[in-house]
Amino acid sequence: MKAFLEKQFFNILSVVLLVLFTAYAIHLYRLGMFSSLENFRNFILSKGKLAPLAFMLVNIIQVALPIIPGGPVLIFGVVIFGAFWGFIYNYLSICVGCIIVFIISKTFGKNAVIRIFGEDTYNKYYHKINDKSYERFLFWAILLPLAPDDLLCYLSGLTDMTLKKFSYIIIVCKGPSIILYSAAWFMGFDFIFKKFI
Repeated sequence: MKAFLEKQFFNILSVVLLVLFTAYAIHLYRLGMFSSLENFRNFILSKGKLAPLAFMLVNIIQVALPIIPGGPVLIFGVVIFGAFWGFIYNYLSICVGCIIVFIISKTFGKNAVIRIFGEDTYNKYYHKINDKSYERFLFWAILLPLAPDDLLCYLSGLTDMTLKKFSYIIIVCKGPSIILYSAAWFMGFDFIFKKFI
């Protein structure tokens, strides 16, 4: 039994995390956490000293389950915790989320990616993972906030790339992309707030 658990550790962990993330995401939606900044802020700050951990958990889940809007969660982190700590919490949680997604994809394979993103989206990007230059493509795609990062993390799990190599790319490239993405969202978000709120 012990040998089985050791061998299947990542498989078991992936199943448990996917189930827990899905259940928690549904719970958050039912509470209306993503309908407004005020709802989200009140929910996070109601956790007191655990507020940063609560925020990072939501951020990890939004990477693993693309049903949660990633852009607003990023900017909410900056608005709630300030530019410095908002960036730190975003960076740490998104890196962890990407690595978890890679492990989930390695565990469940192609069918999981298709179920989450649909066959059309999968087919649109699948040819990239068979290309010898995929690692270089992933590096630039993660560095520049233009590509569908969540999908690429799932697709990367279908390649021969090692967890170590993938983690290196994410840790190196995510920081600048979060800064750029947050800045772009913040400018748009600030305009919306001034106009409608």
